[in-house]
Amino acid sequence: MVAFSTRAIHNGEEPDFREGASGDVAVPIHLATTFARLKAGAPTAGYEYTRSLNPTRKALEEKLAALEGAKYGLAFSSGLAAASTLIISLLKTGDNVIGFDDLYGGTRRLLSNVFVNFGISTTYVDATVASNIGKAITPQSKLIWIETPTNPLLKIADIRAIAKIAKEHGLILVVDNTFLSPYFQKPLDLGADIVVYSTTKYIGGHSDVLGGSIILNNDDYYQKIAYNQNAVGAVASPFDSYLTIRGAKTLAVRMEQHQKNAFALAEFLQNSPKVKRVLYPGLKDHPGHDIAASQSTGFGGVLSFELEGTLDDAEALLSKLKLFSTAESLGGVESLIEIPAIMTHASVPKEVREQNGISDTLIRVSVGIEDTADLIDDFRQALN
Repeated sequence: MVAFSTRAIHNGEEPDFREGASGDVAVPIHLATTFARLKAGAPTAGYEYTRSLNPTRKALEEKLAALEGAKYGLAFSSGLAAASTLIISLLKTGDNVIGFDDLYGGTRRLLSNVFVNFGISTTYVDATVASNIGKAITPQSKLIWIETPTNPLLKIADIRAIAKIAKEHGLILVVDNTFLSPYFQKPLDLGADIVVYSTTKYIGGHSDVLGGSIILNNDDYYQKIAYNQNAVGAVASPFDSYLTIRGAKTLAVRMEQHQKNAFALAEFLQNSPKVKRVLYPGLKDHPGHDIAASQSTGFGGVLSFELEGTLDDAEALLSKLKLFSTAESLGGVESLIEIPAIMTHASVPKEVREQNGISDTLIRVSVGIEDTADLIDDFRQALN
């Protein structure tokens, strides 16, 4: 198999040299919603209606699968659309999900506020200790849902250990790998059954396209999810597929710069008297550092830190920064910063946030690929 960066550029986009084809180096955007056929009973090249299959989305799905080294890739209109379709496809009323207690707020909202209405319950545990998952398993448990690193506390779960528990009990292990991307971590190789992404983040990489994906090898799970991808219809549009393909081509080089800048900023913040703690798995004093180093080839571009002071102080700091835009989301080429308690995790009840360690002065940073020294200088002047 060729290297990651080569697959990122070429897979799904092999030029078409058939007679009459133009040999496009970049996959075209196929905007047609329906496809004509010469014979009523024979769809042209398998294409009938763009919700069911579209050439641009197919190219993206092939590329996503190749980046993971997986058999199947499915592209959706958002990360939560991917998550919703997965749950609809594999669970039923009465089933139980075991989730990491530090899941992304949108995932937690989906599980706790939406699917609970359809009789699917969720039990949240601290998955940094793999045995906690084993203790939470009941006869109704069917699926384990983890992130590693988590959002926003950058907790680390041992994917191999949890995969072993999942297999012993016949449960499906889903890993949200958005923070590290397939460049730094490949959960399927570590024993996970399914990987989900918000491709809006690092894979798209430019804060200009919404998307999600499901990556897997299991034939049965694929058939069920692919059926509902079409039946439910929350698919990636042709234009969004094109933008995600374009972003994915530079994923390798971007992730290296994201990580370089995140390391530098984390070390700078560790030395500031105005910072209580820094959460970044690349730091050797991070409690999950050793596990992260054993299951991934990098630590990503997201870090969190807790500021001394109050929420007002945290908001004041953000207002002083010039290169870090105060905005939700992450994984774009530009640096973003946010306060989870009043932004991405505002939907999580305050008592739950505080119980999990998300204080009012916890700040999450998506470190972009700007010049390293400029980012440090910006934080220096803002803290001063």
